This record gives sequence, structure tokens and C-alpha cells, in this order.
Amino acid sequence: MALYDLYSHPLEIIYRAGLCSKAALFLLLASSLTYIPPLLVAFRSHGFWLKRSSYEEQPTVRYQHEVLFVALLSSNSGEYLAWSTFPNFNQFQGDNLRLPVVWSREEDRNHDGKMDMLHFRLELPMKPTEHVVGVQLILTFNYQLTKMSKFVMQSMVFLQSSSPVPGSQLSVNGDLKLQQRQPLRYRGLDDRYNVSVINGTSIFASDYRFKKIAAAYHERNVTTILADPNPVWLVGRAAEAPFIVNAIIRYPVEVISYIPGFWEMIKFAWIQYISILLVFLWIFEKIKMFVFQNQMVTTVPVASITPVEYYKEHLS
Repeated sequence: MALYDLYSHPLEIIYRAGLCSKAALFLLLASSLTYIPPLLVAFRSHGFWLKRSSYEEQPTVRYQHEVLFVALLSSNSGEYLAWSTFPNFNQFQGDNLRLPVVWSREEDRNHDGKMDMLHFRLELPMKPTEHVVGVQLILTFNYQLTKMSKFVMQSMVFLQSSSPVPGSQLSVNGDLKLQQRQPLRYRGLDDRYNVSVINGTSIFASDYRFKKIAAAYHERNVTTILADPNPVWLVGRAAEAPFIVNAIIRYPVEVISYIPGFWEMIKFAWIQYISILLVFLWIFEKIKMFVFQNQMVTTVPVASITPVEYYKEHLS
């Protein structure tokens, strides 16, 4: 009659020796070489500790309705027209002050409660003899991140464009992009830059200069810029027509860089350590099996018994 394998189980052999024996010393050395080298390999291969991480978030952006505007005229005398939403700045302008018509609208296209873009339009009344060859414009925003890093700041967009040919209209269409020189904190409220970009209460004309405002703003480690504005300068203005600035500023999803917390670093490091440790466990398990089976260190082999055999032996 043919025979078939119906059931099998491995036989476990226990190797016994004293704590001060060569076998115990070998096992201690093998365990050390199993668990410590993977840690050293993972650490020396760089990237063991996660020092910086990133995630995606659409910021909560709101236009602050603060405007600083200067139009340069085609004249060798440096004539210009200016206007802002800051009364102190307007008082400094004298005859250069010109009140424009300003219209703005924010739009939430996907109806998720966050604004997606700003439509801005400025119409500057012009005399027939006045011709605009350059524009400088600052718009301010409230910028917030809430998903991982709790971050709040007052930011701005600085737009500057010029042409040797007098224009009738300037159109721009770009993204309000976040720029980081350093990662954000992963917890707590970061409001170090939640201060006005323009000091609207200042009584000094120098505080409203574009160069000074831009220089102070770019000293920050976190700023916003108008990316890819694609300015279009149109010519051919009618004698009584205003000069127009049209701007579409989008608020895109950003990749935010931040410093991860302790548990996130441990989770990342643990994965790297375990992946290397598994290889060492397999290798040294084979080494220990070879050493003990071939009695390269003196031990007393004892076959282990099942619980049923144990009880039979002690109850008989």
C-alpha cells in the first residue's frame, strides 16, 4: 500500500549551557551583531532622522483691500501720479494725487469655503497730455495655513511693469505663491509675520517708498510673490480714456515644508531600521543554527516536548 504524508511538525531542540560558558558568550556576541549594526547602517546612510517633511494645502487667503499705486508718466522730469488706501500717504502727494476707480472681487470657484482667486481692476483718470509708461502696485493679503502648520501672516504682491511706449492698459494673470527660506513649525500658532506689510499710520514719507517696503518684506523667511504674472502692456489710449490695471491673482494649492514632530521622526526611522534588521535576523539565525547544530560551542541538546507529552510524563 502506498504511503502519504498526512501530518508533520518541526522538532525543536533546546541547547543548554551555563551563563558563563562559551555558548552564552557567542549568543551575546551574535545578538549584538544582529541588532546594533542595522542601526549604524541606517544612521550612516543619511536620512535616518526626518528633519524636514512636506504636505499639500490650499491656503486661506483674503484680500485686505489695501492698495499702494504709482503710475510713471512719460516725462524727463520724473512726473508721476499716485494713490493709496492710506490717508497719510495721500497727503504727501499734493498735485500728484489722482483718485482712481477701484473694483475688486474674490471668487470661490469650487465652493469649498476658500477663495480661489482675486479679480482686481483700477481705472486711473488721465488728462489728454498725460501718458503712462510705468506702473508700481502693491496689494496686501491675509494668508493662513491650518492643516498641519498653524501659520498666519500679512503678505503682499508687488507688481512692477514699464514700457518705452505709453500704454492704455496693463493686464496681469498670475499665482500668489508661497516662498519659504525655512520650514514651518509642526505645531503651535506661528504669527511672527502677522503684522502689516505697510505701516499705514506712519507720518514719514520714506516709510511708503516701494524700495523700503520691498526690502523689509523680503527680510522675512516666509513671503508670497506673484508668480508668472505674464504682464500684457496695451497701447493706443484714447484722449479722455483712463489708464486701466487689470489683475487676476490665483490662490493655488501649495506644497508646505515643515519640521516634523518627534513621533513622525520615530515612525520614519523605525521603518528604515526594521527593513535592515530583517536581513541581519535571517543571516544570524542561520549562523546560530550552524554553530549549535555542529557543536562548535559546548552545549547539551535537549529535544523539547509538547504540552500533552509534558502532562503525560508528570501525571504518570
